[in-house]
Amino acid sequence: MMDWYYMSDNAILQEIGQRLRSYRRKRKLTQKVLAERTGLSLFTIAQIEQGKAVSLSSLLPVLRELRLLNNLDAFIPNIPESPINLLNKQRKNKKP
Repeated sequence: MMDWYYMSDNAILQEIGQRLRSYRRKRKLTQKVLAERTGLSLFTIAQIEQGKAVSLSSLLPVLRELRLLNNLDAFIPNIPESPINLLNKQRKNKKP
C-alpha cells in the first residue's frame, strides 16, 4: 500500500501514469489504439503515462476505456448523509 501523503505531486502523477500504462498493456492496447478509442491525441496518452499533468477531462476517457471508472468510488467516496437529515427527509415525505 502506497503512503500517498509522503509522496510529492510529481511522484503521485508518475505512479498513476505507470499504473495506467500497466492496465493498457494488460488489455493489450497500444498507445495509438487507446488514443483512437478515447478521441485523445497520442501525445496526450504519452503525457498521462509519463506522469505529466493533464486535465481530468483527458483522464476520464482513458479510465472509461480501461474499465477503471468504477474505481472512482474508492478514489472519492460519497459522504454519507447524516442520520438527522435522513430523519428530516422521512418526516417530510410522511406529511400529507
